[in-house]
Amino acid sequence: MPLVSLDEAYEHCRQITEKYAKTFYLGTLLMPEQKRRAIWAIYVWCRRTDELVDGASAEYTTDATLDQWEENLESIFVGHPIENVDVALVDALGRFPLEIQPFRDMIAGQRMDLYRNRYETFEELNLYCYRVAGTVGIMSAAVMGTDVGRQTAPWATNREPVNPIEEAIALGIANQLTNILRDVGEDARRGRIYIPLEELALFDYTEEDLFNGVVDSRWRELMQFQIQRARKTFAQAEQGISSLSRDARFPVWTALMLYRQILDVIERNQYDVFRKRAYVSGPRKLLSLPLARLRAEVL
Repeated sequence: MPLVSLDEAYEHCRQITEKYAKTFYLGTLLMPEQKRRAIWAIYVWCRRTDELVDGASAEYTTDATLDQWEENLESIFVGHPIENVDVALVDALGRFPLEIQPFRDMIAGQRMDLYRNRYETFEELNLYCYRVAGTVGIMSAAVMGTDVGRQTAPWATNREPVNPIEEAIALGIANQLTNILRDVGEDARRGRIYIPLEELALFDYTEEDLFNGVVDSRWRELMQFQIQRARKTFAQAEQGISSLSRDARFPVWTALMLYRQILDVIERNQYDVFRKRAYVSGPRKLLSLPLARLRAEVL
């Protein structure tokens, strides 16, 4: 069967992004057309990759499945789309300097999910977060571009140059850490624990407590510790936004601020992530836009 047209492929990607990533989608609407369309194509590929191990048919996924997925990726990178949405990604690859390695690293992250449902230390978890989310930062940074002129302005000669790639990775990891805290209850129902076991033990909180949804002083202190780490990672990500191209700063500030607010909601919910879904309401999202715009202009 012939594949769809380019416009149809991008529209399909837009619809998927809008449906499954509402906060992220809002940020993309603030980008120039070519950039937001490329980001939609990347998001859809990443979502489809994630669904191989977390989707409805995940029980049938094996190493061979992921091997085939990586072969499909290589085909896309030489300009041969396999499925309809790949048409959009092939086009994005021709417009922006995207490299294949972050995509491969993301597949490696899914291999971790295929065989692991616990992480002993944060170092182990951090590698997982890089692979499944930090890679998204690298992909997105390639689309957004950097403002070289701003970095080399005469009044900035004493300022150390910022590597926006490192900050983009930090944003991806911060988002994933936030996802982990928001989804503790959902993951527990699937037998998964992403909070490092070493840190559960540090607060004398057991796996059994987690599976039973126990919210007490031990859990609140553990969550405060986890939230502090996520906020620190968001702060690291902020440092690179001014190095992005001017038309990318507002949407990135918006996305960062909205996602970070999920941590605030977890706190307002008294850290009960077992019975309450933490999400940012529509009015709160709108209230964030003027401040995001101001930060994009002056920071």
